[in-house]
Amino acid sequence: MQDIVEQLRAKRALARLGGGQKRIDSQHSKGKLTARERIELLLDEGTFEEWDMFVEHRCADFGMQDNKIPGDGVVTGYGMINGRLVFVFSQDFTVFGGALSEAHAEKIVKVMEQAMKVGAPVIGLNDSGGARIQEGVASLGGYADVFQQNVLASGVIPQISVIMGPCAGGAVYSPAMTDFIFMVKDSSYMFVTGPEVVKTVTHEEVTAEELGGAVTHSSRSGVSDLAFENDVEALMMVRRLYNYLPLSNREKPPVRPTNDPADRQDYSLDTLVPSNPNQPYDIKELILKVVDNDDFFELQPEYAKNIVIGLARMNGETVGIVANQPLVLAGCLDIKSSIKAARFVRFCDAFNIPIVTFVDVPGFMPGTAQEYGGIIKHGAKLLYAYAEATVPKITVITRKAYGGAYDVMASKHLRGDVNLSWPNAEIAVMGAKGAVEIIFRQDKNDPEKLSAREAEYKERFANPFVAGARGFIDDVIHPHETRKRITRSLTMLKQKKLENPWRKHGNIPL
Repeated sequence: MQDIVEQLRAKRALARLGGGQKRIDSQHSKGKLTARERIELLLDEGTFEEWDMFVEHRCADFGMQDNKIPGDGVVTGYGMINGRLVFVFSQDFTVFGGALSEAHAEKIVKVMEQAMKVGAPVIGLNDSGGARIQEGVASLGGYADVFQQNVLASGVIPQISVIMGPCAGGAVYSPAMTDFIFMVKDSSYMFVTGPEVVKTVTHEEVTAEELGGAVTHSSRSGVSDLAFENDVEALMMVRRLYNYLPLSNREKPPVRPTNDPADRQDYSLDTLVPSNPNQPYDIKELILKVVDNDDFFELQPEYAKNIVIGLARMNGETVGIVANQPLVLAGCLDIKSSIKAARFVRFCDAFNIPIVTFVDVPGFMPGTAQEYGGIIKHGAKLLYAYAEATVPKITVITRKAYGGAYDVMASKHLRGDVNLSWPNAEIAVMGAKGAVEIIFRQDKNDPEKLSAREAEYKERFANPFVAGARGFIDDVIHPHETRKRITRSLTMLKQKKLENPWRKHGNIPL
C-alpha cells in the first residue's frame, strides 16, 4: 500500500510540474502564468477538483512513446466562482507547447459533456501551438470533437474563451463558437494562417501581433470582446462577467441585492440630449445613470463604437443593454454594429436575460461600401435577433428613430413589451429636412417656403405622439424617471411567457 501511495504522490508531482521548471520559468519570463496558476486565480480558493490528471497520449511515432507527461498538456476539472459551479480547461504551454492531441481533446470534451449534463458554464483558457503534428489526423479529429461540443453547448450553457497565448489554425474555431472571447495584449494571438504563410501567399509583411493580436481583434475584426494588459486582469474580469450570467438556459441570471433605489430619479438626464438635433451626446452617460450603482460591463467597446452593448443590473437583476451611440457616426447602424448587436441580443435571449434598448438612430449608414458589403443582409441579422427574442424587451427612444432603423431597434412591431419615449423624440420615416425636400420638391428654390414646411412637418410628425396615438409607444416619459419606469417594467415582466412556433431552427440571414 505504501508503494502505491508513493507512486501516486510521484505521479501528481510530475503532472503538477508540467513540462518542467525550465519551461515554467520561460513562461513566467514572458509575463505569462502557467495553466495551474491561471486556474488558481480564476476559481475560488480551494474549490478546484481536477479530472484526468494521469491521462497520457497514445502516440508511438517519432519517439513520442518515450516522451509522456501526465495530463498531456491540458488541466481540466471544475470548481466555483463566487460560490457558483463552473467547469474549466486550461492548456499547458509547457507540455508540448500546449499542442492538442487525441487524448488532450478527449479531456476537454469530457468536461464539456459533464457541464451540459449538470447545467454549468465552461471556461476555456487557451494557450496552444495548435494540433500535435506527430499524431496527424488523430489530432485533427480531436479538434472536430471539441467543435461539435461547442455547437451542442451553444445556447445551453454559457461558454467563455480566454486566449492567453497562441491560438492558430483550426484551433481558432472553438473559441469563435463560444459566447465571449477575452484576449491578453502582447502575449496572445489568433489567426487561421500565420505571418509566414501570409507572406508566401499574398506577399504581405505583417507581424503576429498586427495580424491576430488582442488589439487587432478587439478593435478591427471584432473577434475578441475585450483585451487586457496581463493574465491576472483578464482572469479577474472573467470572474466579474461570470457574476452576471445564469448557470444554464434552464435558470435565470443571479439576483444581487443592491442599495440603489429602484425608483431613483436623476434630473440631470433632463438636459442630457442637446436641443440641437445634430449635436451629439454620450449614450454611456445615460446607461451609467440608470443602471445599479453606475456599474456597466461593456463588451466590445473598441469595435463598432456606433452601438454600445453590455451587461448591467437594474434592481439587482441582470439586464442586457443595447444602445445607439450618437458620438460615433451619429448613431447610424452599419454592417459591423448590426452584427455586434445581433449576436449579443441572441445571447441574452438564449440565457433569459431581459434586453433594455436605448434608441437614437437616424437610419442605416448610406454608401456604396455598405451596400456592396451586404448591409441588407447584415442589418437583417439585428432585425431577426430582436424579432425572434422572447425575453422581456424594454425600449426607450431618447431622440431620433427614423426609417427602417426605428423598426429594427426593438420596436413594438417586433414584440417589444414596453416601448417608452422621451418628450423630444422624433419618430418618423426620415428627418424633417429630407422629408420636406422630397414631398415639396417643387419648392426647392424657395428657402423660406421650405423652412415653413419643415416646421410644419416637425410639428405634425416628428414627435412621439403620432406613434403614441397608434399604440406604438406605450408612454412618453420624463427623462429623469427612466430608471424607475424600466425597473417597474422589469418587475411586471418577470413571469412573461412567450414561445415561438415549433421549428427545427430558423434560418437567420448569416
